Amino acid sequence: MDLQLTRRRFVQSAAALTAAPAARLLGAPTVAPSGRRPNVILIMLDDLGSIDANCYGSKDLVTPHLDALAGSGAHFTGLCSAAPVCSPSRAAVLTGRYPQRAGMPNNAGSRPGGVGMAADEVTLAHVLKQAGYVTGQVGKWHLGYTRDTMPNAKGFDSSFGHMGGCIDNYSHFFYWDGPNRHDLWRDGNEIWRDGQNIGDLMVEQCHAFLEANREKPFFLFWAINQPHYPLQGRAKWREHYQGLAAPRSMYAASVSTLDELIGAVLAKVRELGLSEQTIVALQSDHGHSTEDRTFGGGGNAGPYRGAKFSLFEGGIRVVSMISWPSTLPQGIVRDQFVSGCDWLPTICELTGAALPRRRIDGKSMLPIIHLPEARTQHPTFHWQLANQWAVREGDWKLIGNPNDTSHKAPITAADKLFLSDLRRDVSEMTNLAAQHPDIVNRLESLHQEWVRDVKDRS
Repeated sequence: MDLQLTRRRFVQSAAALTAAPAARLLGAPTVAPSGRRPNVILIMLDDLGSIDANCYGSKDLVTPHLDALAGSGAHFTGLCSAAPVCSPSRAAVLTGRYPQRAGMPNNAGSRPGGVGMAADEVTLAHVLKQAGYVTGQVGKWHLGYTRDTMPNAKGFDSSFGHMGGCIDNYSHFFYWDGPNRHDLWRDGNEIWRDGQNIGDLMVEQCHAFLEANREKPFFLFWAINQPHYPLQGRAKWREHYQGLAAPRSMYAASVSTLDELIGAVLAKVRELGLSEQTIVALQSDHGHSTEDRTFGGGGNAGPYRGAKFSLFEGGIRVVSMISWPSTLPQGIVRDQFVSGCDWLPTICELTGAALPRRRIDGKSMLPIIHLPEARTQHPTFHWQLANQWAVREGDWKLIGNPNDTSHKAPITAADKLFLSDLRRDVSEMTNLAAQHPDIVNRLESLHQEWVRDVKDRS
């Protein structure tokens, strides 16, 4: 295919998706060099800071496997999660919908019987399973703790991991509130692996899944529970970072540990000869934590204000990348705005799987990946967490009832509506609302329209 035809194809794709975001993507499936549909590995990280990888500018962390993955494909400096907390951001990735439309506006329960994502939601696992894929989930779920919301009911043929928000890495107990509860499951049945590190167990399960399904197209959703607290990095990394001040030292050890886990699984992909026919996508669920349980911080959002629980950029702008060496450009960086909702339509277009026949809020990222000058496919985008909300239109971003969990500056009564121009000030340290009341009114109106629209779960 010549360059002009390639460019024309992706420009047309962008126009079609903008005009009809929920339209079914048609056409022949994309095939890997083997002649079959490509495998898909979708990795989610937990509470990683916005710049906490070398390829994002970190100077004090060791992240060779994240960097290599980014170098073999595209990494995004403008991808924002659909929520600054765990469950809603994951729901958006797996459904391609705003968390509110997916019935997951807040965190899911972390005890058996706990509320989760709407039982009738269609996930990427459902979509790829219908397209002939074997589907597996490994790691943190946190999207429901009932039989109709746990992974095996959401399109996954196999499941291994914990259903709640976090666990101790060795005892696998959830310990936020009493009584302490054991939380490790395989295919909906509780299992016990006392004293074994959950990171090593996840790698073991990923390897087994890859080995068992090497001859057929597979989808592996691997949600790593690091660097989310407890900050239990490997001993070698605790020693390596002992010169850093706490809590950065403990957080850094957890980051380099998760990097090694990723490296081990990608090494297995190479060992099995599957690299050229496997798409690997990765995203952190949101920004780093400043909670007491993580000793008040440790992560780094760089120039961005905010952290986990905040709709300032540091809470939602995340490390993210995609690689398919045989097909996608390599070693590129894209700074256009894209969202966590975009993974489902992107993967559907790459695999030839049909989009669900329901409203999809995400847009395929392929035009942006292939054309550096392509514009964002989200003229507007919205967020809501409890009474905190935000709307972005181009470079303008309005936050209602902002929460600065990075504590970079106080939030005053005058900041109830906080307006930023991200093109001129990505740090969001200056509130422009008083200078641009017309823009505030327009964006606030857009938010109210969205609140009404997102109730439509069709």
